[in-house]
Amino acid sequence: MTSAVTDEPTGTRTASTTSTTSQNTPSANLLTDFHDLLLAAVARCVPNPEPVLDDPTAFSPGFALPRLDPVVREFLSVATARWQPAGEYAGHRLSLLDLTGNPGTGTTKTFASLLIVARAVEYIRRTGEPIVIVSPTSANKGVALRDAVLRAVETGLVTPEQLRVVVLAPVSCRQKLRASRLSTDAGLRALNPMLLYGGTPADGVKALGRAYVDEHAAALRDRGVNLWFTLELRNYLVADTARAFFEQRVDPTDAPGARPRLHAHAVSSAFGLLGYHEGRALLEEHGTASRATRPASLLVQHLGTPDMVLNLRHGDFDPGHRPRYAPDPASGLFRQTTDPRFPEVTYDPDEVLDPTFYTRGPVTSPAMNELIGTFGGDGVVVSLAECVHRYPLLRGLLGDHLPADLRTLREWSLAMAATGVLNAVDRGLVEEGRDIVVHASGSYTTADYEPLDGSATTEVASVEDVAAAVRS
Repeated sequence: MTSAVTDEPTGTRTASTTSTTSQNTPSANLLTDFHDLLLAAVARCVPNPEPVLDDPTAFSPGFALPRLDPVVREFLSVATARWQPAGEYAGHRLSLLDLTGNPGTGTTKTFASLLIVARAVEYIRRTGEPIVIVSPTSANKGVALRDAVLRAVETGLVTPEQLRVVVLAPVSCRQKLRASRLSTDAGLRALNPMLLYGGTPADGVKALGRAYVDEHAAALRDRGVNLWFTLELRNYLVADTARAFFEQRVDPTDAPGARPRLHAHAVSSAFGLLGYHEGRALLEEHGTASRATRPASLLVQHLGTPDMVLNLRHGDFDPGHRPRYAPDPASGLFRQTTDPRFPEVTYDPDEVLDPTFYTRGPVTSPAMNELIGTFGGDGVVVSLAECVHRYPLLRGLLGDHLPADLRTLREWSLAMAATGVLNAVDRGLVEEGRDIVVHASGSYTTADYEPLDGSATTEVASVEDVAAAVRS
């Protein structure tokens, strides 16, 4: 039940570990169980929820959702979450908010993607106009949108010609893309192209996707087809508000005996934490939660893109604020001791632990900085070496949420977040007496999916390449 672990850089800590699979684990469907609160979240987060039709490059189907009939409920049935105890570490009680329950994705992108597709379905039903979703992605968002579109087709909510999705991902993320009927069925594959971009930086897919919509949306609109560029904060914010609603149901922060709380999340742009805070603010406005007990936030990033942590601490994204690493001949690692928010050790100061986290200079940083300044929290950057060193303890805390063989991991979000929590505690970045909720925003292995075959992808380098792939 209890094990001690020695961490070379930070001393000895004792963790009380309880397998999360053996405990009472409250669960919910975040999109059906909290349907009314999600509608209230739309009213709070979206200045104008009506469709955007006057500018084809800015098309939106609006935020109306279909009625929760049996078919829609079946479509949304994979939007499940669980709340699980995960032992203690150095006096901090740990809980896991498991958002990985959809076997078709293994990530939290399920929730926003299902809502995006549900909104498209409602618009198509109402107007008869087809929609082509265009989504740049580092992988997980695109996988989730493809899964949601396929679910809409297979449940009969739309026909394959009425709703399509064009996904544009960096070549570096190829191994995270999944096969499904959208890739194995020739007709569906042609309607829903999976495009790979080999340029640098990896997040150049965003500019390329935006440029394609800007140049081609008007012509397609003349043919009766709506292009929808879904990479917009509110498209994701609304779904993530349900995290706060779920917490309030199963483990409210203002319950008798509750201790101060911190939410930890591996982030690229922190959409999930921003959504959580919007949901929490809504509960506070309704009088069902207290602003005084709003949890703090811990941002966890990796060395490849530590921009949100840099901005939180220094007010800008200047990479010059990163600590300098020196080679350690005794261990073969690189070390630094000047900044507790960065890894003490790393195999490579320029490593990319997980290409999912690829956003540079996120526009969401000021909003997240303000929330941390108001409600508390911090940021920490982790390395692969630290995750590997912590892995036996992570397995003890998180059980089957991580594989026995870490070499099979293809999504490191949960391992990163949990490693960041332990490092932050050991380095005094978390106030004593705080309970910690780790957002399990993603975790999957090579055994969880069939990789997308190369014949089901198209490499692109320009707007013309994207247009040709969509036409074909």
